[in-house]
Amino acid sequence: MQKIAAADPQEVAIAILGWLANDPDMLGRFLALSGVAPIDLRAHMADPGFQAGLLDFVMQDEPSLMTFCEVSGFAPEAVAAAWNKLSGPGLASGEY
Repeated sequence: MQKIAAADPQEVAIAILGWLANDPDMLGRFLALSGVAPIDLRAHMADPGFQAGLLDFVMQDEPSLMTFCEVSGFAPEAVAAAWNKLSGPGLASGEY
């Protein structure tokens, strides 16, 4: 059953990190892109910017988003809403 209702962005970010932890290749890619050392992951999880980075990582690749959603039970719309909440308005929104 998919979690369609608005999801807590922190909950989604934690779920993404758990999902990445089960796929060494994906985790390695995320760590390389973020510049975070594996030993520092726990400390960074309290940072909303890092959480937004986890959501960005998944939202930038539709196959990854769909795989995460299938495994976690979150609906893609719930992940997108969490991403928008953490990332704030973008240039395309007209809000600056």
